[in-house]
Amino acid sequence: MLNPMDMTGRTILVTGASSGIGRATAELLSRLGARLVLVGRDAERLAQTHAQLDGCGHRVEQMDLSAVDGIVTWLKTLAAATGALHGLVHCAGVHKLKPLRALKPQTVEEVMRVNVGAAVELAKGFCQKEVGVRGGSIVLLSSVTGLVGQAGIAAYAASKGAIVALTKALAVELAREGIRVNSIAPGVVKTRMGERLLESLTAEQGAALEAMHLLGLGTPLDVAYAAAFLLGDTGRWITGTTLVVDGGYTAH
Repeated sequence: MLNPMDMTGRTILVTGASSGIGRATAELLSRLGARLVLVGRDAERLAQTHAQLDGCGHRVEQMDLSAVDGIVTWLKTLAAATGALHGLVHCAGVHKLKPLRALKPQTVEEVMRVNVGAAVELAKGFCQKEVGVRGGSIVLLSSVTGLVGQAGIAAYAASKGAIVALTKALAVELAREGIRVNSIAPGVVKTRMGERLLESLTAEQGAALEAMHLLGLGTPLDVAYAAAFLLGDTGRWITGTTLVVDGGYTAH
């Protein structure tokens, strides 16, 4: 049976693979036949993700992406060991719930460094010779907060809005190299990050936020399916777009 999302023979790097959306994405891609490079800071949780993967030949890379200056060199060294990468999904991210009056410059810098700076350096590393294949695909994680306003998360929202703009710019620049660049903007997903957000709200605020998601809150697998779609042959003619996966949140 034809499966345009088949990943057999492809090597995909997934950041933030130790939990949440990153873990779900890695698990799904392995079931589609991909060989995974799992990237994250927590070696124990990366090992747990690795144990859940189908297939063989997967690799664990403990890496702190806040050290953005080393990402390009690290990717070149990595590709020398694994072979060229066919895709990259940047799921790692920092979320800070801080009202404007309590927002410090160092908090903004921290959020932007991981959410945007690391995305730039990963893309730069991926387009190096012998790192990313021609026809490769980069998928970045944005958020609905980069598209619509929400109080208390100015730094995070700014970083995710930057990902939307970055996606378009990189898509134009890397098209000549045969590399597609897209992003996904999820609504609230049932991950630890999503739980922390809901815990910070009153019961009434949490209920109102959930009600804004017409189809209910999402799961990590909902976002993973979108990533697989953009990575696979199903996304062959898609670049520079932000795929909104939000249960209807932005339909209001």
